[in-house]
This record gives sequence, C-alpha cells and structure tokens, in this order.
Amino acid sequence: MPLFNKKSAKISNPSPPLTKDPHHPFENNNGSGYPGSGNNLKNPPIAGAGTTPMMPTAPHIDDLNGSHESNVTRPQLVFNCQLAHGSPTGFITGFASVKELYQKIAECYDFSLDEILFCTLNSHKVDMSNLLGGQIGLNDFIFAHRKGRPKEVEIVKSEDALGLTITDNGAGYAFIKRIKAGSVIDRIQHIQVGDHIEKLDGINVVGKRHYEVARMLKDIPTGSTFTIRLVEPMKSGFQGIAPRKGGAKQTKQGYGSGKETLRFKSNGNAAIEDEHDDATQCGIDAINSLLDSFMGINDTELATQIWDLGNNKTNSMDFAEAIDASDLEAFGFTDDFIIELWGAITDARQGRHKR
Repeated sequence: MPLFNKKSAKISNPSPPLTKDPHHPFENNNGSGYPGSGNNLKNPPIAGAGTTPMMPTAPHIDDLNGSHESNVTRPQLVFNCQLAHGSPTGFITGFASVKELYQKIAECYDFSLDEILFCTLNSHKVDMSNLLGGQIGLNDFIFAHRKGRPKEVEIVKSEDALGLTITDNGAGYAFIKRIKAGSVIDRIQHIQVGDHIEKLDGINVVGKRHYEVARMLKDIPTGSTFTIRLVEPMKSGFQGIAPRKGGAKQTKQGYGSGKETLRFKSNGNAAIEDEHDDATQCGIDAINSLLDSFMGINDTELATQIWDLGNNKTNSMDFAEAIDASDLEAFGFTDDFIIELWGAITDARQGRHKR
C-alpha cells in the first residue's frame, strides 16, 4: 500500500483574478466563498494564469519543481479545488500521491498540511459516497475539509460491535466513514460521519492506519467504559452532511464527467488509466463490503489491490498464495475470509454482482 511521504515544492505561479464559481452554491460575486470565509487567504498560488477557474485545463509538460526526478512520475494535470467550508477556487497540480496533494492544497491556501482531514470529489458536503480514495477523475473538482472543533465523548461498550466503519485519508488520519443504524455509536448524537479519531483513552492514534484503529476499538472489553477524542470537519452555517449510516450507493454527479482517472500507485507514482469496467468495479465494491463487515474498515485502494491479486487466478489456493506473498500478509486474513474474498471475485467475473 502507498506510503505517502514525499514532499513537493511550493507553486510559485502568479495568481490570476478570481471569478465566481457557478457550481459552488455559496460563493459570492467577488469569488470569496461564504461571508468572511476567504478574507484570511494570502493570495493563494494558482497555476495557469488567465484560465477561467471552472474550465477543465489541458495537461502541460513544464516541470513545476524545476528538477527532473527519475523515480517519481508526476502527471502535469491541473485540478480545481476549494475548501469545503468556503473559499476562492485554486488550481492544484504537480502531485503523485494523496499526501502530496494535501501538501499542494495546504500551500495554496497557506495553512499547515496537518489541518486537512480528507477531501471529497464534486461535493462540498461531508459525503462519504464522494470521498477521495486512490484515484481522481480527470475532470473532478476537489473539496478539502479542514479540522474543526475537537470533542471528547465517554462511551460504554455495551455490545461487542460499536457499529463503526473506519477509513483513513492516506496521510495518517483515521476517521468515521459509516455508522450502523441502531448501534452503540448511533445512539450518541455527538459522534458524526467524518469525525477524525485522534485519541482512544488518551492514546494518540494519529499516524495509525484505519485497520489498526479498528483493531484497538475491537479489543476494548465489552462492558467497559472508554473515552474517544474526535475532531470534526470545519463546517459553514449552510454545510450539509451525508446520512450517518451512508445509505445506498450514489452515482457521482456534478463536476466530474471524465472516463479516465489519475490513480495513485503503491510504488509512489501516479498514472492515468481508463475507468474500471462494470465487472471490476462490482468486484472491488463487493470486496470493500467484506472488509467493512469482517474488519470494520473501508478502503477502496486495499479492495482494488485484493482484486488485482485475484483477477488472473484460477483457484482460491493460488489466490491465497498471492495474498501471503504480498504486503497484505500482515493483515493475517483467515482462511474463511480469503474464501469469502475469492467468492466475491468469481461472482463479479461471472456477472452475479450488480452495480
């Protein structure tokens, strides 16, 4: 899985005049987002001077970093970006991983990288169905969600399962992707989808992967009381939020319409690839559902890696050997779980899953 640890240089292109974003429902005529939301920006650097912000920008080949690195491929594509709680539109380019993307956004809006909780695509809402994962459509609009209010909640683990599905932002922050209806957590209204899990009983979990945090929660004895420290995404007075339990899978709407995507690879590179076909996407979705059910995590990138390991195999034994020979061996998947994963792969191949 990717280790997003490479830092990129700051964009120094001059900023063109900002224009109104007709797609963002709360941006005013001077391009400054919600009232007062953009006043503290220090001329966010924007690439592509003279280009209308909301128009898709063609790829360019200039090296923004002024150097040539042989081990990292940086597709020179330009993506539109805003802060989810309101801001001018910026242009983001020259990144090859999620962490580098966050660094570019932080530089654009002049705040620290660790202020970004996660990004959504084509929606400014805390909408987990549009969460940025291991890929971005070439015409997708990026909305960055910043840290908001911290909060601590004392929880009695009255049942074995808390009802949480956890994911992470690819840069060290685990957060809540889904809350199961009727669960222990669902009965605590202060805990919301999108909340970053910062501490468990005083133990800092920043930097841990989502499956590590899920394991820590699972290991808390039933009947005991523990404290969870959360950080919610910054919200404007008009910001919407998705249902707590996630609901039915939604089709992507809004800005994005491209069939090609920029995919972040486990070797640290990024590559432009065609969108997955129906069978592949159905298989990845089914694997992700199994990860949710068995491990309490949601990770499209992990599900894609599992699909790729099994896609050219003809039996479950070869698939299990491929898992054991990869970095996924560290998960310690049981034989029964590997059989479930293999079943999801074969069902998708034979068209028994529907999108």
